[in-house]
Amino acid sequence: MASSMRMSFILFFACSLFLQGTLGEVICETLPTNLCSFAIASSGKRCVLENFQNNDGKLEFTCKTSEVAVSTMAGHIETDKCVSACGVDRRFVGISSDAFLAPQFTANLCSPACYQNCPNIVDLYFNMAAGEGVYLPALCEKQKSNPHRAMMELSSSGDVAPGPVAAILAEAPAPGIF
Repeated sequence: MASSMRMSFILFFACSLFLQGTLGEVICETLPTNLCSFAIASSGKRCVLENFQNNDGKLEFTCKTSEVAVSTMAGHIETDKCVSACGVDRRFVGISSDAFLAPQFTANLCSPACYQNCPNIVDLYFNMAAGEGVYLPALCEKQKSNPHRAMMELSSSGDVAPGPVAAILAEAPAPGIF
């Protein structure tokens, strides 16, 4: 009886060590597709949902590790509460800056429930907006005061910083003038 009790304890201890090691690590390729989007692997790289055609020609989804590294929040899986508050969808394949053109999306992203409580999603879209030359905090301020104007300025590139060619041309002397 004592040896079976000891064996049970050893088995329990071994299983708990195994579970502790596996539960603490987030690996994109092992995540279910319904948790993939807006997750960050333990390595600090974002997880992305990708689709592919299986051998039967049916569309299937898989979770992959992207090359986009996040300096904080490694091992983070976004909560359903944040996904809902920010108005994002885990089922979308790929993320596009076109989402900013939808007034409802920007309103959700800039809402206190999202902007103040969901740093992972805000960080992702902050970087995406910056890539388009838009400063997300300024867009959110405009969204609060005048949502239609914010969208008009965004779609007309009112918030877009000049690109490198425009900056070089602005500093260069006019053609023919030395």
